[in-house]
Amino acid sequence: MIIAAAAILFFVTTAFIMVKLFYDKKFPRFDKPEFCFDLKFTEVKGVSRTPIQFRSGKNTLRGHLYGADNHKGIVVIAHGLKSGSEEYLAETLYFVRRGWRVFTYDCTGSHESEGKGTKGLSQSLLDLHAALSYIEENKYLNILPIMLYGHSWGGYAAAAVLNYKHDIAASVSLAGYNSPIEMFTEHIKDMIPGFFAFLLYPFGWLYQVLLFGKAGAMTAVSGINCSGAGVMIIHGTGDNVIKYGGASIIAHKAQITNPKTFYMTCSDEHRNGHSDLHMTAEANLYRKEKDGEFRALSERFGGRVPREAIIKFYEGVDKAKANELDMKFMGAINAFFEGANLRKNTGTDIKSL
Repeated sequence: MIIAAAAILFFVTTAFIMVKLFYDKKFPRFDKPEFCFDLKFTEVKGVSRTPIQFRSGKNTLRGHLYGADNHKGIVVIAHGLKSGSEEYLAETLYFVRRGWRVFTYDCTGSHESEGKGTKGLSQSLLDLHAALSYIEENKYLNILPIMLYGHSWGGYAAAAVLNYKHDIAASVSLAGYNSPIEMFTEHIKDMIPGFFAFLLYPFGWLYQVLLFGKAGAMTAVSGINCSGAGVMIIHGTGDNVIKYGGASIIAHKAQITNPKTFYMTCSDEHRNGHSDLHMTAEANLYRKEKDGEFRALSERFGGRVPREAIIKFYEGVDKAKANELDMKFMGAINAFFEGANLRKNTGTDIKSL
C-alpha cells in the first residue's frame, strides 16, 4: 500500500513538473527583434499613429491607434504568440487605407508591454478582453462598430472573447485553436508518445485552470455559438503549428451553430501554412529564400554572425516584396467587415483563396 501510494505521489509530482516545464518553455517573454522581414513603422512614410496603453491584470499593455480620422469602424488586431502588434503592420496599413480605424496592442509579456512572460494559452483572451473593455470606456472609440482580426494565439482570442458579450460586429480568426487544453494536448503529443501524452491531460487542464480560472476553460466554439456576431474562420491545410484536423477551430465546424459563421480553407501551395495565409506565394517564397541565405551566412561564421554582417544582410531585404499582401484574401476579409452590420444571409464555406 505504501509503495503504491509513493508511486502515485511520484507520478502526480512528475506530471505537474512536466506541465510546468512545458509552460515555462513555451511562454517566456518575447521582446521585439531588432532585425526581421516584417515592416517596421519607421520604414513607412505618410502614416501616423497615436500611442495607447491600458491595464490587463497587473500589467500595462501598450499599443497604437492608426487611422484616427477614419470612421468606417474600428478593427482590433490580436497578434500571435512570439510576435507583437508591429509584425502585423502590413495588414494594419491595409485596413487603414480602406477607411478603418485600427487598434493594435502588444499582449502581456510581448514586445513593448509589461510582463515577465506570456503566461499561457489563455492570456491572449484576457488581454483582448481588457482591450475591448478599454475601447468601450473610451468615448472617442466606443462610437464605432468593432471588428476583430486575430491570428494564432490571437485567432483563438478573437473567437473565445465572444464569450464575454462585448458588442462585436464581426470577428475573423486566422489559424486559431479551439481551446487551450486541446492545444496543450496537441503540442504534448508531438513531444511525448501518445499514451503518456493523454495521461498528462488532467494535469494540463488543472494547471490551466489554476493559472486562468474560469477563462482557462473558455473555447472558441462556445464564444461563437453564444454570439450574434458574424464570424469568419480561416485555416491552412498545411498548418504544422495548429493542425487543420486537430486543435483548430475549423476542425470543430460540426459543433458550431452560429448561422453567421463563414469558413475559408487555404490549400494553395506556399499559402497554406500557419503564418503565410495573408501574403502572396511570391512573398512567402522570397522569405524562404532569404531564410536560406541567412542560414548559409550563419554557417559561414559558425553560428556567430558579426553584427555588421547582420545589418548588411537585412539592408538587402526587399521589405515591400517580403510583405506583399494577397489582395484577394484581404479583400474577402475587408468585404466581410464592411457587410457585418448589413448581412442577412447565413454562413457558408468561402471558396479557397
